[in-house]
Amino acid sequence: MKLKKVTSLLLAGAMVIASLAGCGSSGSTDTASTDSSAATTTTDTSAAATTDTAADTSADAGSGETMVFEIYDAAANYQGMQTGWFQKVVNDRFNVDLNIIAPQVAGDAIFQTRASSGNLGDIVLLDATDFADCVKSGLIKDISADIGNYPNLMVFKEQIDVYNQGLEGNAGEIYGIPTEMLNSSPSSYSQDVIYSSPLLRWDLYKELGMPDIKDLDGLLDVLGQMMEAHPTNDAGDPAYPFSLWADWDGGDGMIGIANVVQLTTWYGEKLRGSMILKPDGTFTPLTDKTASYYKITKFLNNAYRRGLVDPDSGTQDWNSACAKMGAGQVYLMWYSWQVGFWNSQDRLEDGTAFIFVPVEDQNYYADADAYFGSGRVFGVGSQVDDAKYKKIMEFLDWYASPEGATFQHTGIEGFNYEVNADGTYTAINSNALMDNLPVPEEYGGAGYNDGNNAINQWIVSSNSINPNTGETYNKEYWKSWKEATNTQMKKEWAEKFGAKEPVEWMKKNNKLLISPNVSISLDSDTADIAVIRNQCNEIVCDYTWQMIFVDDDAAFDAKWDEMTAQLEGNGFADLCAFDQTKHQKELDEKNKYK
Repeated sequence: MKLKKVTSLLLAGAMVIASLAGCGSSGSTDTASTDSSAATTTTDTSAAATTDTAADTSADAGSGETMVFEIYDAAANYQGMQTGWFQKVVNDRFNVDLNIIAPQVAGDAIFQTRASSGNLGDIVLLDATDFADCVKSGLIKDISADIGNYPNLMVFKEQIDVYNQGLEGNAGEIYGIPTEMLNSSPSSYSQDVIYSSPLLRWDLYKELGMPDIKDLDGLLDVLGQMMEAHPTNDAGDPAYPFSLWADWDGGDGMIGIANVVQLTTWYGEKLRGSMILKPDGTFTPLTDKTASYYKITKFLNNAYRRGLVDPDSGTQDWNSACAKMGAGQVYLMWYSWQVGFWNSQDRLEDGTAFIFVPVEDQNYYADADAYFGSGRVFGVGSQVDDAKYKKIMEFLDWYASPEGATFQHTGIEGFNYEVNADGTYTAINSNALMDNLPVPEEYGGAGYNDGNNAINQWIVSSNSINPNTGETYNKEYWKSWKEATNTQMKKEWAEKFGAKEPVEWMKKNNKLLISPNVSISLDSDTADIAVIRNQCNEIVCDYTWQMIFVDDDAAFDAKWDEMTAQLEGNGFADLCAFDQTKHQKELDEKNKYK
């Protein structure tokens, strides 16, 4: 375990960031967009991006010289200069280059170094609680006097106001712009597929006779039969139901490995730091053996003991796992965005695509439409000069515009979609992301995924209505897409389960637990709690991976008990008390909308 490393890092930075406690990076989030464009797989770590100091990248606005925006980005899976088609789109409009600073790639220590200089970035993207701390620390610019001049941002004035009014001590200033805002309501749910649910290859499931699946053991039975019949992909590479990755572990202040945290939602439970929020509105510690973290870790261990887990799991990164998804080496997906690596139009038509298959004992947790945003916030760095500030605000307004959102969520006209006579769109090249198709030369050539938007977070949700079409930016809700994808596979699914879409099935069968979307600034960790949280997360992540790969029940429970004892000796009870108080405030706010 890395307890000494984490503790020494925190102590080393304590004096530097005493006034900045809690204002940092939390890594990958479970609120990432379900749009497949969230899957940026490039991993350039060029010196330009990994510099530990905030360089002066301003340019004379009137000189014609290209300006560089340094973006400190908690959502990014990529670090370096934005390249490819999206860079050309931005540069053509603003004469700006984007330099992504990604703590998920560089490590959280990069925050301490940059924050101590007083310049975290020109544009800052952080989780909401961390953002609030950075406002207190003077790292974020007040944009109140100017934001009213930007009409695309003002479409979301209510949501922007609500977030900023929730900042402690706020006297009417505007600092932050929430991400992925949606114009619906805080309690509605308008998607067809929830963020996490069991997704199976339809052809392989159909080959087995479309059996009903009662529980997790039944799911493993089905997956085992799939692997036995198809041990490799079409190219002869080994294929497994499970291919796990470790580089998202501990993200967003969660305790534990991401591949377990997400699957806890299959049983209506949601990790809130060290605590698990249960469907009845009560909290229980992560260490509770009757709760879902234990259940899902045991599920993955059972999968390993049946030979269903990719042996690279735990050592490979997200990029490697995604490459296997695109190569047909994975038989179970559980994030809705994962299908973007496989579900092309051709595969929907030939029945080889992934789709939700119910497990009878599951009740699925889902966050409601992101009316107030997804939990992260954009801001402008406090040290930008006037010329750069003006350009940043113009860029952010464009980023929230119909044109900007179309590029982010829909892609390039003539390459990703065509315009119909009535102004709506029809998707083309639906395999552009998964196959990294070369884009037109007018957009710089190279591969589509290579040039995808590396910011990896949006102001406008893909499920918002594009005013130019009257339909969502997300193609999966277009009339043309629904008609094109109402394939034999979808008809067979509908006949089997008695619904047109997964969410419709969940609602009809009372299997969907919707958590209202609220905007609230949660308490930041104290210095002591921050140390405890990091130590406990290291313990849980380390032991969880060990438990996944043990050979019997006795060894599993011995590891669990050993983990629990170590946590108790490192202040876990104090962390649980802090997290329960912190997230009870959020729960109370959510309950107002039920």
